[in-house]
Amino acid sequence: MGLSEMDMYWMKIALEKAEEAFQAGEVPVGAVLVESSGRYFADRNRTSETGMPTSHAEHLVITAAAEDREDWRLEECTLYTTLEPCLMCAGLAVLSRIPRIVYGAMDKRFGAFGSVTDVLKMPGLNHYPEVFGGYYSDESAKLLKEFFRQGREKKTGKRG
Repeated sequence: MGLSEMDMYWMKIALEKAEEAFQAGEVPVGAVLVESSGRYFADRNRTSETGMPTSHAEHLVITAAAEDREDWRLEECTLYTTLEPCLMCAGLAVLSRIPRIVYGAMDKRFGAFGSVTDVLKMPGLNHYPEVFGGYYSDESAKLLKEFFRQGREKKTGKRG
């Protein structure tokens, strides 16, 4: 399945949020949760800013939407994120009944939709979203690589 024009639009918004995270010194991940009405919630990673390990971009948009709707069920929504969700964010997406997830780069350290583990293969869940990965993966991975390269340079005092 290829991305539709609307999918590409929302992934670009997620990438803009990832760039904001990068500029703020956060791991550059952005997410957008879009309701079927077109209303949306967008955010970026804020773990350093908040001092909270749960302040992942996906967690923030899911929580904002649930609070706004006053309902934990986020059916008829699509979650767009620049990085494959971790186990926490994947679990939250499943628990909130998000039917469709589109992500950019694979996360070979923490990815929970096929890279490290696969939530979709867990038996007995009462909800399994459709998950589509690898969209705008080069752009997403480039930001992440640059962020971690700069972090290594700060630690060692070396460039390159």
